[in-house]
Amino acid sequence: MVHQIRLFLPLGALALGIGACTQSLSEGTAVQLTEQRRAAAPDTSGYERRTPQDLNGIGKYYMGRQIAHVMGHEGAAWLDRSDRAREEDTDQLLRALKLKPTDVVADIGAGTGYFTFKMSALVPQGRVLAVDIQPEMLASLRETKAKLGARNVVPVRGTTQNPNLPAGQVDLVLLVDAYHEFDYPREMTRAIRQALSPTGRLALVEYRAEDPDVPIKRIHKMSVAQARREMAAVGLRLTDSVETLPQQHLLFFQK
Repeated sequence: MVHQIRLFLPLGALALGIGACTQSLSEGTAVQLTEQRRAAAPDTSGYERRTPQDLNGIGKYYMGRQIAHVMGHEGAAWLDRSDRAREEDTDQLLRALKLKPTDVVADIGAGTGYFTFKMSALVPQGRVLAVDIQPEMLASLRETKAKLGARNVVPVRGTTQNPNLPAGQVDLVLLVDAYHEFDYPREMTRAIRQALSPTGRLALVEYRAEDPDVPIKRIHKMSVAQARREMAAVGLRLTDSVETLPQQHLLFFQK
């Protein structure tokens, strides 16, 4: 015996299903359907907006972490303060990067170039791509480049969502106390991943959130667990770490 199976669908749904395959939707209908799909789909971006827990934040959260305000060019002098090398043991940090003379390095959030020009001397046959979104910072960096004759330093104007790096060519990306201020951390880390060479590394430097004695506001700190979670979201895994700096984590991530 052959059993007949009947499907009962609302007329509107049937018409929409047939029409979508046979004729173009109006612009208004297409927009409406797109918005309905977005509303029905789970939010996987990790972003949310809510009242700032800290007034130093922008009211935007990523994976539960409030994003901090960007330090403007008005605070440039703090980047070049005389006691920074001692406070952060920047010599140890630079040694831990294990740069090779031919490396292509990206200093994202380069500011006035504090680390840019130190790395420039370590990669004489390579390049340092000094990325910043603030034209004032880049202007200062260009002045220093001319003064030092640092030909292997290339200033790059980035955006809040893209550092504008060449795909697959960067051996090391350095982020020093900058990542926690990214307006779009997911988009930026995805772009950084695309820029890394097959063996390229991301070196993330952030003040230790686990240490209450570090004299920095909580919003400007990050824990290892939080960093791993956010990097894993774009396919980056923790491969090494240095925990002997006075106040900061130095975490290495790779594809």
